[in-house]
Amino acid sequence: MELRLSPDHLIIFSDFRDVNIISKADLIFADPPFGIGFKAKHRTYARKHRVYEYVEVPKDQYPQWIRDLARWCYNALKPYGSMWLVSGWSNLREVLNAVHEAGFHVINHAIWHYNFGVYTKRRLTTSHYHLLYLSKHKTRYTFNKLQKYMEDVWYIRREFSSEPKAANELPLELVKRCVLIGSNEGDLVIDPVLGSGTTMLACMLTNRRCIGIEINEKLRERILKKCRVEKLSTFLPQHNV
Repeated sequence: MELRLSPDHLIIFSDFRDVNIISKADLIFADPPFGIGFKAKHRTYARKHRVYEYVEVPKDQYPQWIRDLARWCYNALKPYGSMWLVSGWSNLREVLNAVHEAGFHVINHAIWHYNFGVYTKRRLTTSHYHLLYLSKHKTRYTFNKLQKYMEDVWYIRREFSSEPKAANELPLELVKRCVLIGSNEGDLVIDPVLGSGTTMLACMLTNRRCIGIEINEKLRERILKKCRVEKLSTFLPQHNV
């Protein structure tokens, strides 16, 4: 099933591995499942079943799954395209191996420090994600430096709201920063694991085209609400994706 929010913004409800993208991307942003067997009350990576249910990629399948994702993303990029890939620490080795095998070059390994990590008794509380900025070509890629002295550790607070949402949603500020660094206005951004639509909204707000792929069709309502399509679509440039 496809859902077109505007001429420039398209959502495909499918497994990314079943999607053949004809238009190559300038930038890919992906915040995939981490393969950690998460079992919190609101199990909300929501990649397969109902919106508020977390269905993680099984740990024994994760090495192959993340390789499939890395290879798919590499093939979906233009020759000088780039990618932001979000990862936790538990399977970071598998992620790094996957992007290396796919042919990516690591431009930056940034850290997002977030507030209110999950409490633990016998180890330090995890309060960071890894953000890998990858390029297809070693020296030619988009990099828009947003500040003169821009460091690779980002302190961005999680967003809190009274409305229902998936607990794994990234802050809009974080995704917008990645989109602004890695692409220019009018560029095509692809998110192969779209989730609740934060990447789509970031692109709409920064005049980027976007194709989002999401396996969970029941997230449709959440995506529409987050993107506020009726308010934003009239202000978008017309580029067709």
